[in-house]
Amino acid sequence: MSTVTMNISLTDELKAFVDARVKARGYSSTSEYMRELVRRDEERAAEERFVALIQEGIDSGPSSRTWEEHRAELNARIAAARAAESHPR
Repeated sequence: MSTVTMNISLTDELKAFVDARVKARGYSSTSEYMRELVRRDEERAAEERFVALIQEGIDSGPSSRTWEEHRAELNARIAAARAAESHPR
C-alpha cells in the first residue's frame, strides 16, 4: 500500500501532547501514532455503520420470509457472482 504525505497544523500544546503520547506509548514516530488514531477512528465509523444497519433491520420489523428462503436467495446470489467471476465478458 502506498503512502502519501499529509501536513497538519497543531498548537504548541497539542504538539507537546502528541510528542508525549508518542514517547509514552512507544511509537517509533509521530506518523505511526497518527496512523493508529486514524485506524481507530475508521474502526469506530465502521462500528457505527454496523449498529445503524442492525437498527434499520430491527426497525423494519419481522420478515415475511423464512430463514431457508433468505439462505436460498443468498446462495443463488453467491453462485451467480462466482459464475460471473469465472466467465468474465
